[in-house]
Amino acid sequence: MNSGILPVPSPELDAALAAVRDAMTICRSVQASFDGGSLAKEDKSPVTIADFGSQAVVCRRLAETFPHDPIIGEEDSSALMNEEHAPFLHRIHDEVCRNCIEATPDQICHWIDRGNASEYSDRFWTLDPIDGTKGFLRQGQYAVSLALIVNGRIELGVLGCPNLAPSGIETDSVGTLYFAVRGQGAFGLSLAEGATAKRIHVSRTTDSTRARFCESVESGHSNQGKSAAIGQKLGITANPARLDSQAKYAVVARGEADLYLRLPTKADYREMIWDHAGGVIVVEEAGGRVTDVDGKPLDFTLGKKLLNNRGVVASNGALHDVALKTLAEVGV
Repeated sequence: MNSGILPVPSPELDAALAAVRDAMTICRSVQASFDGGSLAKEDKSPVTIADFGSQAVVCRRLAETFPHDPIIGEEDSSALMNEEHAPFLHRIHDEVCRNCIEATPDQICHWIDRGNASEYSDRFWTLDPIDGTKGFLRQGQYAVSLALIVNGRIELGVLGCPNLAPSGIETDSVGTLYFAVRGQGAFGLSLAEGATAKRIHVSRTTDSTRARFCESVESGHSNQGKSAAIGQKLGITANPARLDSQAKYAVVARGEADLYLRLPTKADYREMIWDHAGGVIVVEEAGGRVTDVDGKPLDFTLGKKLLNNRGVVASNGALHDVALKTLAEVGV
C-alpha cells in the first residue's frame, strides 16, 4: 500500500482490513469449488458455506483485538447444529482451516455466534458476511461489508468485492478492497500483487441527463418500476449499471455511476443495517451523499434495522437534491 495517502493507522482499521481479507479468501475459495450446495434461511434466500465461513473469520479477527465489542451480523450457527446439516459444518471447517486458521467446529460456531448481537450500543460493528448471496451463486458480484459504528455514527467501513474489477464493472479475477475512515477519505485497493491503494472520488456530474443509475440485478430488492419513472423524469438515457450487493456503493464512490436508488418495495419494509453501513461511509468519504428517500440521514441507533428510514438514496452529492425532489413527485 501507498502509506502516504492512507488514513492514519489504527487498531480498528488494521483489524477490519485483515478480517475482510480473510473473508474474501474464504469466499473466493468456496466460489471456485462451488457445487450448488446451500441451506435455506427462513426467508428462503440461499445461504452458502461461504456466508458462515466469512462471518466466522471476521468475528475471530475482531475478537482478538476488541473482545468486548458487540457485532451485529447476519448469520447464526443454529442452522448448523442438527445432524442433517453436519456436512455443511464440515465443509465450513475445512475452508476455515485450509485458508485461515486451525480451529474446531465448535470454535467456528462460537465465532459465528459472536455476530449475534441485536441491540444498539454506543460502540459496535455490523457485518454482512456475503452481501448479494444470489450474485455469489451466479458467479457475479457480491461483497463482504464491515463497519464500525460509534455513538450512532459510522466511523469506519470496509467493502471487500472479490469479483469487482478495479476499474470497470466487469467481473475480475482478482477483486478489489474499498475502505474509508470518517474524515480521512475513501480508498480502493486492487488485490493484484504489488497494487497500491488509491483515493477514490464520486463523479462530478451535475446534469441529470448525463447521469447513470446503479441498481440491483434482483427486481425484488428495489422498486425498479419507480426507478425507471424517476430516470425518465430526470432525462436519464444511459442504461443502468446492474449488479448485486454493496458493490453498487463502490461503483458510485469511484465515479462510474451517479445515483443508487434502493426504493421500498413495501410500505412497511425497513432495510437491515448490515446491507448499507459499509457502503455508506465509502460513498460519503468519496465526496457523495447518502440519505433515505425522504432526505433523512440513516439512523443506526435502533438495532438491526433502519426503522426510522424508508429506502436509501446514494449519490455523487451534486444530483442528490434533484433526485429527492423527483422521488417526491413520483410518489415514492
